[in-house]
Amino acid sequence: MTMKKLIILGICAFGLLLQAKAEDATWLTDMPKALQEAQAEHKIVLADFTGSDWCIWCKKLEKDTLSQPDFTNYAKKNLVLLRLDFPNQVPQSDELKAANAALASKYKIQGYPTLIALKPDATVVWRVDGYLEGGPKALIDALDTAKQK
Repeated sequence: MTMKKLIILGICAFGLLLQAKAEDATWLTDMPKALQEAQAEHKIVLADFTGSDWCIWCKKLEKDTLSQPDFTNYAKKNLVLLRLDFPNQVPQSDELKAANAALASKYKIQGYPTLIALKPDATVVWRVDGYLEGGPKALIDALDTAKQK
């Protein structure tokens, strides 16, 4: 194999590794568990109120920001991810629906997507209602600022 082919193969392997890492982000669905994990790991919780299967802006946020390697790598080190979903077609247990509805009421969710950063004691340190422009960098910058509060 020539050096050029080896370099190309290495670049492709690195790209696949980054893509695999992007898919490793774990989203919890239980607020008390997320807050407990954030406390234990000295992180903040990023709550994503979403309509995952019907909300166009939610799907765009997922594609443009939340699934990108820059964000998922940052999240692994700094965040506990919490997805509070309000789908039309995806089945959910009655308990999960009730828990999500209670949280939507508590945090006065008016629309989707809404992102909220919380300290482990559930104090809101940052919030954005609607689609956040600017991709992973904009979200990471906002969360880095929120962590200082």
